[in-house]
Amino acid sequence: MQIIQGSRLGIAQGSVDLFSDFEQGGEMWTGEGSRERRQRIHFDHPFAELPMVHVSLTLWDMDSAHNVRADLSAEDISKTGFDAVFRTWLDTRVARVRMSWIAMGPVSNDDDWDVL
Repeated sequence: MQIIQGSRLGIAQGSVDLFSDFEQGGEMWTGEGSRERRQRIHFDHPFAELPMVHVSLTLWDMDSAHNVRADLSAEDISKTGFDAVFRTWLDTRVARVRMSWIAMGPVSNDDDWDVL
């Protein structure tokens, strides 16, 4: 559990299209090549400490002739952003993916003091 001290809780959210491979015959759709997509998400304002980040699939367009396999995660979380990562494996064919995210954590206040 992350305990937020004070009353300055920042909440950022967004949605991003990670890829759309079916139109150009990309690797996620053909099932060959790189089976991971990674996109850096930048927060509009930095957090004072590392935020908690939650990601979820809001669109997935998959081939129905194969098993559906997917892993979505937030990696390399910092005060200024994180990497949205989608992975699949074996014969799963993915046409496109959109993910939504929410980040929550403490934010700085002009009244904060940094006493050395």
